[in-house]
Amino acid sequence: MSIKYIHREHLDEEKYNLCIDTSLQSKIYAFSWYLDVVCDQWAVLVLNDYEAVMPVPFRKKYLIQYVHPPLWILQLGIFSKRDYIQSDFISVIQKRFRFIELRLNVKNLFDTENSNFLEKQFQELELTTGYDNIKKGYQSDRKKDLKRAEKSELRIEWGGSPFDLITLFQNNVGKRTPEIKEQDYQNLETLINFCLMKDCGELCFVYQGEKLVAAAFFLKYQETSTILCSSTDFSNRKNGANTFLIDQAIKRYVNAYKTFSFGGSSMQSVAKYFFSFGAQEKTYPMLMKRPKFL
Repeated sequence: MSIKYIHREHLDEEKYNLCIDTSLQSKIYAFSWYLDVVCDQWAVLVLNDYEAVMPVPFRKKYLIQYVHPPLWILQLGIFSKRDYIQSDFISVIQKRFRFIELRLNVKNLFDTENSNFLEKQFQELELTTGYDNIKKGYQSDRKKDLKRAEKSELRIEWGGSPFDLITLFQNNVGKRTPEIKEQDYQNLETLINFCLMKDCGELCFVYQGEKLVAAAFFLKYQETSTILCSSTDFSNRKNGANTFLIDQAIKRYVNAYKTFSFGGSSMQSVAKYFFSFGAQEKTYPMLMKRPKFL
């Protein structure tokens, strides 16, 4: 078994993307066009003739390369058509980089009791039971929010400008997350436009009168729709806009997809909100490696 480290410019894109598309773990974030948009630099660990691959996003600081997950990627990891020994990939990447922080995917199974791995959480809702049954399962706070939304006469529009979503996000969520840089927002706008062109993404906007009060961008891939980015107007939060947006998205996607992913959060308060829609918790491993002096 031969695992090679291949730089982006030497990658056989056709073979690589075919491996991602047909893999047991397939995720939209791993396609070359997606990584090209959001990564500063990236390379791939390739088994034999693209039988399995592991994309590796990295940056460079003080002449040191380190693995770091860029924004707008929720899961990466190892992708293959059948189960290979995944630990071999981990051994290769650990030997090559001194600092690693990399989200793997839900089908990459590692012992998170091992000090090299952390267990991260995300939330998903099964759509197979139908919209009416899902809605009946909402907790009382969500049902109250929907009544507030009806009273506030909120309306939803599908499609529109990425700029409007990003501006709303910057003016609200962005003010609480200064680590999100201007380049990250530019990457997001480029990514949204790529996804819209490829028909694997959709924008959603909620208005109260003419005022934009909530917005989201959803990825659509295989059997799952996923909230990649969303925001509400923090100055106007008593109208149930965020619950209304999610409820309308569930209603829209219930017949086309099997799973609705909330994008995921390990924060208990955020996870609790997602659970109130009937979501279940799932986990994936994060690979961590830091020099002892850090």
